[in-house]
Amino acid sequence: MRNLILGTLFVLSFFVSASAQKAAGGSAKPDPAKDVRAAFDRLNEGIRQVDAAKVMDVYHNDPRTLFFNNNGSVTLGWEQMRENRESLYERTKNVSLEVTGVRIEMLGSRSAYVSYKWSQTQEFDGQLEKASGRTTLIFRLIGKSWKIVHSHVSPDNPPASRPVMPSERKPDGK
Repeated sequence: MRNLILGTLFVLSFFVSASAQKAAGGSAKPDPAKDVRAAFDRLNEGIRQVDAAKVMDVYHNDPRTLFFNNNGSVTLGWEQMRENRESLYERTKNVSLEVTGVRIEMLGSRSAYVSYKWSQTQEFDGQLEKASGRTTLIFRLIGKSWKIVHSHVSPDNPPASRPVMPSERKPDGK
């Protein structure tokens, strides 16, 4: 009888311990959005530090990586963007970047997008610059790292010379 009671207590303690561990997150699945956010935060840290290598490390090193730039131009390929960033960052300092409205959407277990608003000030060739806009980044899990495979940046206030299709205009015609 004593062995039966001890055995029952042992089995019950095992189940209680396993349930407590599960409730505490011991066997919970990791949140992939957390890793995407960590990669996004590394990107912003690199921008603030004016560190082209740190920024480019978050992007997928591939000739098909696609960048839709703030000025409406397109850059195709990681290597070209790295060269562009290095040459611009040599002339840039005192960067301040504010990121708001971050939204991370998982598109499956191996892809996600991050959208957000940004406002940035910096000195470029000794002149103060300020810009703001919206960005969408497409991330893909490559190996064990979340990498950006596409970036689309749009300014908040595009130049008046940029045409807006009639169907996209506000009812007042603007």
